[in-house]
Amino acid sequence: MSLTREQYDEIVRSYMQKQNRNHQLAMQRRDEIFAKIPEFRELTDKVPVVAMGYLRSKLGEGGSTHPDSPFSLRPELEKIAERKKKLLLSNGFPADYLEEKYDCPLCRDTGFVDGHKCRCFRQKEIEVLYDHSHLQELVKEQNFDTLSERYYKGEDLQRFRVASAACRRMAAEFDEVFRNIYLYGTVGTGKTFLSICIARELLESCHSVLYFSAAALFDKLSMYAFDAKAKSELRSFTQDLYGCDLLIIDDLGTELTNQFISAQLFSCLNERFLNRRSTVISTNLSLGEMQQRYSDRVFSRITNNYELYKLTGNDIRLMKSRLRSRSSAGAANWKHPSQQTVFTP
Repeated sequence: MSLTREQYDEIVRSYMQKQNRNHQLAMQRRDEIFAKIPEFRELTDKVPVVAMGYLRSKLGEGGSTHPDSPFSLRPELEKIAERKKKLLLSNGFPADYLEEKYDCPLCRDTGFVDGHKCRCFRQKEIEVLYDHSHLQELVKEQNFDTLSERYYKGEDLQRFRVASAACRRMAAEFDEVFRNIYLYGTVGTGKTFLSICIARELLESCHSVLYFSAAALFDKLSMYAFDAKAKSELRSFTQDLYGCDLLIIDDLGTELTNQFISAQLFSCLNERFLNRRSTVISTNLSLGEMQQRYSDRVFSRITNNYELYKLTGNDIRLMKSRLRSRSSAGAANWKHPSQQTVFTP
């Protein structure tokens, strides 16, 4: 599936809006400094004067150059820059306060690096084409900042801590260390939550992240694969599937599994491994159930090339639901003291 012209133009417009917004913010910071530090403005205005003096020192009366002129431009400009830096710091501002900030430092909010689409542009495409699960909305609520251990205890807590630490490492070292993570165990123990936490960190660092439930992923692959008219869509989809920075396959095992699905899963895992593209898989299947359900090739690929973390415990979603029900019941039964019946002896 490819972007329509309208979708592509909309993404390009969003980059132009980013550039305009960040430029305006930089101008506001500059005006703030000029107002609070008059000397800073004087030094800024001095730069073109110094440059003009340098040109005049290099030119003779007839316009010829004097290469041996004692006046040197670079040291003068360095002195001005150093003084401006000291003024910022002494007035409580960071040294880079006036540098223009970018949402994506790789492409400087242009969407392209060396003539190729930046990974942030690829993520924009992914959001337009495949974000049926609303990943952008999920990461607002499910992230490392909201991660809680309150629903775990004992061995379950230790397992959760090991898995969450691994997920933090993956996010923090993503560009330096190639990792794949396989989260498995009982229902409702935080596997999906942890995978989305990783996604949040990578999205904020302008990586491309593709998130699918297993059922939705294989439905889409089946739809393209068995439609003779959809060959180009299948090719485009698999390029995104195999090439995005991080692929998350959630709830593996909930799909209707057959030989086609097993083959597609192996192809996906294998291609991503060969391309050194990280994958996170979550499932309620045990390792034994996973081996029985899929091919030995899939089992071998996962057990040999993934970090395996088992999560156990009570169903957190069910526990939260019960707490909400109790809270609602308590609120419904509560009465103001003036409405309560008082019994006296």
